[in-house]
Amino acid sequence: MFVVNKDMTIGEVIREDRKAAAILMQFGMGCIGCPHAQMESLAEAGGVHGVDVDALVKALNEYFANK
Repeated sequence: MFVVNKDMTIGEVIREDRKAAAILMQFGMGCIGCPHAQMESLAEAGGVHGVDVDALVKALNEYFANK
């Protein structure tokens, strides 16, 4: 099972499963195609976008656990 942590980049998560983009977008992370998505961690991007990163990571891990 793939496990997400806040040090991973958006790109890493999307490469594992493109459908995870829907969860990122629900949290206001519409920057999925942005070049920064390949370099910034979820924590860094979440800070920029005012996202509760712990809640985002939890939602992503629930998604991957139930795939």
